[in-house]
Amino acid sequence: MASPQESEILTRVGPGTPMGNLMRQYWIPAAMSSELTADGPPLRLMLLGERLLAFRDSSGRVGVMDHRCPHRCASLFFGRNEDNGLRCVYHGWKFDTEGRCVDMPNVPPEHDYKDKVRARAYPAVERSGLVWVYMGPRNPAPGLPMFEAALLEGEDLQITFSQRECNYLQALEGDIDTTHLGFLHLGALNPEDLKRDHNNLFPIANRHPDLRVKRTAWGTMYGARRLVEDKIYWRFAHFLLPFWTMIPNGTFGEHIGVRAWVPMDDTHVMFVFLRWNGYRVHNRMLRDGGRAAGIGGRRTFLPNSSDWYGRFRSIANAANDYLIDREVQRTRSYTGIEGVPVQDQAVTESMGAITDHGFEHLGHSDVMIIQTRRRLLEVLAAMSQGHAPPGVDNPRVYLGARGGDFALEHETDWLEAYAEQMRTSANPTGQLQIPQSGAVVGEPPAAG
Repeated sequence: MASPQESEILTRVGPGTPMGNLMRQYWIPAAMSSELTADGPPLRLMLLGERLLAFRDSSGRVGVMDHRCPHRCASLFFGRNEDNGLRCVYHGWKFDTEGRCVDMPNVPPEHDYKDKVRARAYPAVERSGLVWVYMGPRNPAPGLPMFEAALLEGEDLQITFSQRECNYLQALEGDIDTTHLGFLHLGALNPEDLKRDHNNLFPIANRHPDLRVKRTAWGTMYGARRLVEDKIYWRFAHFLLPFWTMIPNGTFGEHIGVRAWVPMDDTHVMFVFLRWNGYRVHNRMLRDGGRAAGIGGRRTFLPNSSDWYGRFRSIANAANDYLIDREVQRTRSYTGIEGVPVQDQAVTESMGAITDHGFEHLGHSDVMIIQTRRRLLEVLAAMSQGHAPPGVDNPRVYLGARGGDFALEHETDWLEAYAEQMRTSANPTGQLQIPQSGAVVGEPPAAG
């Protein structure tokens, strides 16, 4: 549960806010590398409530800076990207990728003061097909986060971006809510609709799992246990600071992926999904009755535009009620909304721009959400006492996390079951941290 004061802290991400300060301690995936071309047009970026521009200079270097020219505050979006710099069209001042003013052509040489002027720029690097930005106070910046999927390159890696019009927290919490699968996505299916070896049989046959939750060095994790006939079915998922998740709906041993819910501002979030090419998400749900249940379908997007919120917007959105078909809902689909991503988008955006947590009634099915909110508040309290947030100084800690599901023939401790699955998992990066016991990676240090 979150008090009004805690809710305000958890959901506000702009400059100077506690959560905004926390998120600025970490590298942020801001754009696809493919969105920027050498000497091409700058890209508007909204990140943590700041209006920024990204551009690639003549030499291929990427810069990310405040969109305002530090001379008269005209937007550099209209600038000329030329000769290794972005030139403001108002008076010709030019800035390199680090924000240094390198030309001041409207000022007589004897009065030139370009060495004293800098645009507010942030460190930017490229890895795994992404532009990463560090907006925090450290100099030098900390190391990049080490998620399995974020260490992959080329054909081994798939990347998806998608925007939602709501606060990051309610979007993120959808990924760590295991019970909605049996309703929102699979509610129209019955156990007899699926083959006996289909993993989605279990969340349909038992829609009220028993949850275990644990604080971890990277954030929080849960195991959801379902007993169905002679099988014990587990779904494991993680929250990873500051806004990452690993979801459970895929075969554990091959389910290498990580999802970021990057706040654009308080009421818009960019979803960034990195996954291994061998990622398994139960594609058989498109067979065995899945298409009729409305859980198939591909998300399609509006054409990207150049405005601050113009990237990766779904055609199905609040303005058209997510293309809901009430006849389909009545006859063959639980929601009448086509596609898992759009179903998730519809419910999280329907909560309002920022969920009123005072209106909620949370219970056992929400224990991961409850504990994750507490974990964030705990980290904020520790940071106020001078402690570095988890994962900033030890980015390898994320290599101990893997999400996914599996069925067992016998009962065992949930953490030992997790450790055993980790020991037998695919390891394409060679860097997965394999736990030696049910301790997983160990408890995080106590706050303060």
